[in-house]
Amino acid sequence: MEVQIFGTQKSQDTRRALRFWSERRVKVHFVDLKERAASKGELQRFVQKFGLTALIDKTSKRYQDLGLGASRLSDERWLTLLTEEPLLLAQPLTRWGGKLTLGVAESDWTAWVAAERGT
Repeated sequence: MEVQIFGTQKSQDTRRALRFWSERRVKVHFVDLKERAASKGELQRFVQKFGLTALIDKTSKRYQDLGLGASRLSDERWLTLLTEEPLLLAQPLTRWGGKLTLGVAESDWTAWVAAERGT
């Protein structure tokens, strides 16, 4: 079992997710959004499940710095902007196989571990 987490080390929720998985001895592929942005294809999976607006962290400093509060952008433009400015993303984005979560979702993660281990 390997889980993929998109986030930043500064994000408290991302650190919480990393801690959750390490406590359960699950291998984590961590993608630090400060070093490498998520691709459009990777983000598209999350958009299909949660919707585009759920992926945008409107409380982030980067959102404020770019003055996006009054912006009226198309979905395609938002998706492009999220790949160019990954710090606008809500964190963490977690993927295990075909299963996805947005933010801290310990109940879902616990269910994934239980299903994988057959408990």
